Formats: sequence, structure tokens, C-alpha cells
Amino acid sequence: MPGTDVHLAHGPYSAVVTRRAGALRELRHGNRDLVVGFAPEGNIPDYRGVICAPWPNRLADGTYAYAGKPYAATVNEPERGAALHGLAIHQPWEVLEEAADRAVLGCRIPAGPEYPGELDLTVTYSLSGDGLRGTVRAVNTGSAAAPYGVCPHPYLVAGPSPLDDWSLELPADAYLEVTPDRLLPVGMRQVGGGAFDFRSPRRLGDVKIDHAFTDISRDGHGLARVRVLDPSGTGVELEWGAEWPWVQVHTGDKPVGPDRLGLAVEPMTCPPDALHSGTDLVHLQPGASHSAEWTIRALTPQAG
Repeated sequence: MPGTDVHLAHGPYSAVVTRRAGALRELRHGNRDLVVGFAPEGNIPDYRGVICAPWPNRLADGTYAYAGKPYAATVNEPERGAALHGLAIHQPWEVLEEAADRAVLGCRIPAGPEYPGELDLTVTYSLSGDGLRGTVRAVNTGSAAAPYGVCPHPYLVAGPSPLDDWSLELPADAYLEVTPDRLLPVGMRQVGGGAFDFRSPRRLGDVKIDHAFTDISRDGHGLARVRVLDPSGTGVELEWGAEWPWVQVHTGDKPVGPDRLGLAVEPMTCPPDALHSGTDLVHLQPGASHSAEWTIRALTPQAG
């Protein structure tokens, strides 16, 4: 449709954001891709760059109860019996503001059989010399309290080499073990010395990751950073604040077709299946709001 995409630019950075799921469709530094992109039309593969709300990741069986009332969301991952990545991906989004280096997109999540609250959701994308900053904000405009969680869903690209040759720095002490068939939470595990211990940078190799990590090391401003580096020296960094206590990391493995094209790094306000566990779930009262920010920046051989 006309006006689906918004093109942004600032210095060496350029981006394309889209009304389709409020997603980041492209991000480049010079001629280098920093994320795995997708075509201007058709379905968005692998939920690349979308905004996942009002829950991230999987909701087992698509059913839950809140404030004593049952709700049922559409199971859009039938092979695992899950409602995946929330409701905002199914809503119509609009471009609310547009400038050369900044755009604001928004959608409304209605109250109904899938969800108790009515949310106005906006995502602001802005480019600067420091990279791309995203800010997602939810306001409960309904009359009932609502459970809430959110994450962005970019797949980072470190450089031209295969993902197996990239090195990863992930400053997390613990991860959430999941079932092998449905990828639903089992319990917390420490990374220490195991396959998922990337607290010091090391090569990814053939490890397969699709897990939520927590107990994350942060700087004095509450910021955490994941870095992915290519052997050539190029790389990409994703930085997020204390409002995101979790981060999902996925090596993009697929049973059919091209896989391991990029590394999904998804700051999350809550872990998978939080509508059942209640872990770190935000409870938005009528009129209340929640905001969270993240930044993606290029790393160059000189700076990185």
C-alpha cells in the first residue's frame, strides 16, 4: 500500500521502518547491513524487526486468565501450540509523525476476548550519529487493568562471514531452560562454563540458541550491551536499559530453507509465557503508561 514504508537517514546511517507490524525493515551503516531485512511487500519472515506486544515470545496454548477472567488468543504457531509474539503484529499501524531522521508509528490493541485492556502503542525510531534508537510506549486507554510485556525483534548482522564465525559477547549469568519440543520454560540455569556462556567474547560456532537470558551485567547507568563481531572487524552492538530485565537470543536456525542469517537479540520486559508465570509482568492500570528504549549501532574496525 502507498505510504507503508518510511525512509530515514542521518550521516552514514539509513533505515526503513514500516507500517507492517511497526517493524524495522532495514538498517544500514554506509553500504553495510546491520540487520536482516525483508521485502517491501508480502509476509515478514521470522518476525524480523517487528514489535511484539502485549507479550513477547510464546504464550502456551494461547489461553490465560487475568483478574479472574479467561482470555484466548489465536494460536499462530500451531506446531508448538502457542500464541507467538502478542497482538500488535496483527493490528493495522499508522505513521503518526515523519521527519528525515525520525518516525513515530502507532497501533491500537483493543479490549476483547483476547485481551482485557485497550492499549495505544507507539514506537519511535530515530537516527543519530550514535545509531538507531527505538522507543516503545504503551498507554492503557481502557477501563480495566491489563497485563503487559514487550520486545523488539531485530536480527543483527555482524559482517560478511557466516554466523558460525561471528563472536558474541552476551553479559548474562543465567538463562531460561525450555522444553525441546514447544520451547516453553522449564527453569533457570546458570551459564557458567556451558554452551551459553558468552560473558567473555567467543566464537559462536555451531551452537544453537533460542533462549531468554537474565541476571545481566550493566554499567553505572543501568545499560546492558550485546556485541556481535565479524572476523573482518566489523560488528554491531545492541544496547538497552534497566526496563528490560531479559534478552532473548536466537541463532536463527530453521529446519527448511536458508538459516542462521542473523542473530536475533530481543530485549524483553518479561520472559516467555509470562502471562502464565507472572514473572516480571507489567500490570498497567487504566491511564498508566510504560516506555522502554534500545539502541543499535555499528561497530567498525577502528572503534570496535
